[in-house]
Amino acid sequence: MLWTEASACVPRQRNLAWTVKRLELDAYILSASLSNVMVCIARVAAVCISTATRRSLARRSLARLRDGALVVAVSMRIGTRKSTMALAQTEDIARRLSTAVPDLNVEIVKFETTGDTDQTSKLLIHGGKGGAFVAEIRAAVISGKLHAAMHSLKDMPGNEDTPGLVIGATLARDSPTDALVLRPGVSIEEIKRSRGRGYKIGTNAVRRAAYARRLFPDIEVIHFRGAADTRIRKLDSREMQRLPDGGAVGPADALIVARSGLERVGLANRIAFEFSPQDMLPAVGQGIVAVECAVGDWQTRQYLSLIDDRAARLCCDAEREVLWVLNGHCNSPIAGHSTIDGARMSLTASVLDEGCFIEVTRSGWADRPRELGRAVGLELLDKGAAELIARTRPEP
Repeated sequence: MLWTEASACVPRQRNLAWTVKRLELDAYILSASLSNVMVCIARVAAVCISTATRRSLARRSLARLRDGALVVAVSMRIGTRKSTMALAQTEDIARRLSTAVPDLNVEIVKFETTGDTDQTSKLLIHGGKGGAFVAEIRAAVISGKLHAAMHSLKDMPGNEDTPGLVIGATLARDSPTDALVLRPGVSIEEIKRSRGRGYKIGTNAVRRAAYARRLFPDIEVIHFRGAADTRIRKLDSREMQRLPDGGAVGPADALIVARSGLERVGLANRIAFEFSPQDMLPAVGQGIVAVECAVGDWQTRQYLSLIDDRAARLCCDAEREVLWVLNGHCNSPIAGHSTIDGARMSLTASVLDEGCFIEVTRSGWADRPRELGRAVGLELLDKGAAELIARTRPEP
């Protein structure tokens, strides 16, 4: 009976090698317990699997026994930046995947991207956030070295497609708002009262800089780089920010940081003031973690679909459609945020510089997010958004 069941799982090969393997199996059956018999069957069956099939399975799977049954555990390599926040986000993905697919072995692969190694230059020279933080990890997915890549959605370029890649999952959205972090001895009341006069606020985002000048007209905005925890360390130590030309600016009195980032690295207690979306419209996709994979890797896409959050996916599609319509580049001061209430979605997007703000709000059906995003983007263009974007477009 055991032999009949085992032989049904492998090709019938009437040759000497197969006869030898059959004798080996008979020997195992005579000397082993039932659980060991299953191990023997798996070993013999593996001999009869084609070389190509074995290589394919070896890349992703590991066989083991559970309660006497053969279980194939599939592996997934996920790439991420080495920063504290990026690792926290990727570990969250790994936990969710392990819960959804208990036999999935998730391996986190750390990358030190160009944006991480160069803490001095503006991101523009590296191709914006897309070139600085995303490009190297994407290349590893395309080459097959990774099954997936973790990104903060706001770091992913929205005005261009990357052939061969697709967003396989978006996690439930964290808080999308921005927050103000102050060095010891500085109060938000004094900054508000003085309209920012005499204070330096650090950020590398043109969107945050434009809103900061709008909220605090007399404040000095300075270039400030680094991961969230690194920036706060530099703020507290009153460290100067080095510039590409060899100079320096600072020290900063305040920083604008995404609330979700502070929560991820355990520094939410440093929030002195939280900007509402009405005061400082978030970046497109802010607060959403995205997992990207190869478009043709259907197994990975199937696993990622199990952790995909529908509401976050709809907001992602609506907000990124605005970027696509506007053809915004990596230095464009574009903001966008959507919310869902039942079957309806509301989307607000803006294009801004120091002296001009163009903002559009529309609502539509939540299950038609791209249609809503397209309408908002086109209305922004009608109101002159293209001219504002052109002003900040880098010269060739």
